[in-house]
Amino acid sequence: MNSSSDNYKRDIEVRIPVDSINLEGNLNIPEGARGIVIFVHGSGSSRHSPRNQYVADELRRAGLGTLLFDLLTIEEERIDMMTRHLRFDIELLSKRLIDVTGWVLNRPETRGLNIGYFGASTGAAAALIAAKEYATAVKAVVSRGGRPDLAESALIHVKAPTLLIVGGKDIQVIDLNKWALERIVALDKELKIVPGATHLFEEPGALEEVARLAGKWFTRYLADGV
Repeated sequence: MNSSSDNYKRDIEVRIPVDSINLEGNLNIPEGARGIVIFVHGSGSSRHSPRNQYVADELRRAGLGTLLFDLLTIEEERIDMMTRHLRFDIELLSKRLIDVTGWVLNRPETRGLNIGYFGASTGAAAALIAAKEYATAVKAVVSRGGRPDLAESALIHVKAPTLLIVGGKDIQVIDLNKWALERIVALDKELKIVPGATHLFEEPGALEEVARLAGKWFTRYLADGV
């Protein structure tokens, strides 16, 4: 699952100012990209998540830009490893995503690109809240094994086309996603269940299916300009 390729620009390490801190990220924009997907990682993860790295690589092969960034600083990650409370602080995570989205909208090489969010676990809730705040800029949302139910108050305001992907063996999360799907007001919304997959999509072919579904969704709403 190598994320390097001659088909797109080399990975650029960026520091994104948010309030009084800087968040570390990796920005990659293929030549001719018409959209960029901002990755919002989940509980206890980071921009180095091999699952998100793999999906990001596949999206870049489809001609989409990607931004993977850390929602927490190194010091905050140390604290969270002990307390596990920051990863569930949806208000904090969504606020940071909103600020990062503003940074993307104003950066020369990304200004004007259609924006999509790819959220995993608790990151999916942050993505949906930010999609409510940036209703005109965010054109699509994809959730992988996400907790969209944690964005309850924002769901009735989410108009961006939203795809929820859940593993077939992730029973509790399936129910939570069904509940959330009913409340999302987007005209185009779907729940896709990957048969035989558990929460982390570690089974053979499961993550590949996630990447295929996400790529199709983002290409439709970001690259194709629908």
